[in-house]
Amino acid sequence: MTRPPEQVHPGVWKFTLGVPEQITPVSSRHYPPAADGLRKLGTLHATPVTPEGVPSKRGFLVRLPLAPGEIVYGLGLQLQSFIQRGLNKKLRVNADPRIDSGDSHAPVPFYVTTQGYGVLVDTARYATFYCGSTRHVGEPPSTAGAANPDGPTAGDLPAVFRERGMGEKGEILVEIPEAGGVDVYVFGGPTMRAAVQRYNLFSGGGALPPRWGLGMWYRCDGRFNQQEVLKMGADLRAHRIPCDVLGLEPGWQSHAYSCTFVWSAKFPNPGELVRQLGASQYKVNLWEHAYTNPASPLYDQLKSHSGDFAVWGGLAPDFLQPEARQLFGDFHDREHVSLGVSGYKLDECDNSDFTGSWSFPELSKFPSGADGEQMHSMLGQRYADAIQIAFNRHKTRTYGLVRSSGALAAPYPYALYSDLYDHAEFVKGVAKIGFCGLLWTPEVRDAETDVELIRRLQSVVLSPLALINAWYIKNPPWMQIHADANNAGQLDPNWQWIESACRTVMELRMQLVPYLHAAFVRYHREGLPPFRALVMDYPQDSRTWTIDDQFLVGESLLVAPVIGSALEREVYLPEGEWYHYWSGQHYAGKQSVKVAAPIEQIPLFVKSGTLLPLAQPTLHTADPASYRLTARAYGAGSSAASVYEDDGTSPAVLTEVRLSWDAASKSGSVKRDGPVRGPQYEVVDWKTIG
Repeated sequence: MTRPPEQVHPGVWKFTLGVPEQITPVSSRHYPPAADGLRKLGTLHATPVTPEGVPSKRGFLVRLPLAPGEIVYGLGLQLQSFIQRGLNKKLRVNADPRIDSGDSHAPVPFYVTTQGYGVLVDTARYATFYCGSTRHVGEPPSTAGAANPDGPTAGDLPAVFRERGMGEKGEILVEIPEAGGVDVYVFGGPTMRAAVQRYNLFSGGGALPPRWGLGMWYRCDGRFNQQEVLKMGADLRAHRIPCDVLGLEPGWQSHAYSCTFVWSAKFPNPGELVRQLGASQYKVNLWEHAYTNPASPLYDQLKSHSGDFAVWGGLAPDFLQPEARQLFGDFHDREHVSLGVSGYKLDECDNSDFTGSWSFPELSKFPSGADGEQMHSMLGQRYADAIQIAFNRHKTRTYGLVRSSGALAAPYPYALYSDLYDHAEFVKGVAKIGFCGLLWTPEVRDAETDVELIRRLQSVVLSPLALINAWYIKNPPWMQIHADANNAGQLDPNWQWIESACRTVMELRMQLVPYLHAAFVRYHREGLPPFRALVMDYPQDSRTWTIDDQFLVGESLLVAPVIGSALEREVYLPEGEWYHYWSGQHYAGKQSVKVAAPIEQIPLFVKSGTLLPLAQPTLHTADPASYRLTARAYGAGSSAASVYEDDGTSPAVLTEVRLSWDAASKSGSVKRDGPVRGPQYEVVDWKTIG
């Protein structure tokens, strides 16, 4: 039985089809919708699409129409594909996806289209999305009936798109196993960008990392002891390498696979470790996974709140239960966060049947009533909910890493990562995450050459989390990229030049922290992804539809990473006027340009009309000098920008600092909208470009 649709928030419609399951992403959510932000986006009067649902022998089937020329994006972190129309995807939680089947460690049953709307299918099942790839026998092709006259039309499509059926009228079929019904949420636009904003605000608003989380991160060799970690921190400072966060890998625990969450003998005084690192302005991030070893003090308490299958000999806690979350969060508070630990890397909360076949099976049973399939779909976020208990108690914000995520993830301050390591795929991940409320880091780890190391680092400093993951080498990778030689102390003869080049790249990240922080504030308040594909902002430009190796950062920056050893690359600039960040050269939009890309520079462009606040590059974000800004005004007109003073506690406790440049008088002004909180932004130089 289908109920009449309900507009649950402005521009958000809920369709209840059949009898939904009780355990779903929406029913288990921990962040309420950001109602104020949704109201500010405005009201729409009619749903842009109407789903239909019917029971089937296999579960439940949802049908949604597709117009000719309508292009589909999203479905989570799909590293193997960008456009989803014409493809079939089974959204199964699985680490290390090697084929384009839908397997992902962050599948999301949400898609958005160029017709300016999005759809969330509220299920924790491994749903299969047939994205316009099927047609019933005898059903003729049709090119009529575009849902949005302002969207792409069949005639705009390249021939290869028409060959995949995108020029015809079609439908999305969503097959949900086990279920007798499902809630479907439709998010109006009227643009693709606005539809994604509504979805993120419905999720609870975007994450707002503390300012230190947007600096540089370095994960230490997992074999290090307490003194070696302290020495690494001192060495990074002595070599003038920017770094805000030091990460400890599995060796910090007395047992790691499964975990005890107890400091090992290699760290005899963890409180002193955290204190000394804090004195040098380092935050400490701890690796772990949720599977709880029999030697852990938590084991007996969690046993009755865990699944019926062991993982690496440990318990799989049922984080759908508040009791399990509370036990876990309280323990982490007492043992880590109360010492000053600032965050976690939540590893292996996904699943794998390709690399070692670890994790619990789909037929597992959990006390909450979830089976293994449902738990895999929601474990990453429910695990984060348990950890967040400790930080919420201290009224402080965190930023960390997580191996799995899913629907309604936008409010979670955790970036995804992967053990696969293709640079081109990692860059494309940054472009794709904006469709579904995810964050992603293309972390620096392996590299075949020094040039590749620098290119990877350039990609990572222009991503949500700037991470160097040196968990298996004693010395930083710029000293020696080859692990055996690195661990033997055999440094590259040119390591000082490589280090200098890498330092310059990391200083770019430190300069951009005020801009990035402001983009995250907007994500939190308005739902606008800070990193997103070009098509989200320029859906009417057919040249943007397939571009997944460039992306936008905030409102004003366009990034085009270089893969491999090339010293130039072609960049597509959408409509408007653009300036090359490094040279200041002006380019008209709606054209492809070939630009030089010397090893030390990533192609980076600034939209005309931007007032770009650049900080002095410092070794960490707590340095008061990082609040001294150079404001660059691009283009001939007046411009404005906002930066935010942030004490790292409540996201609501922010002081907006508005910067304005008046082109006529060639003068700038600064206006602070609220009390001073800690270091105070000041503009020490104003520059005009163009």
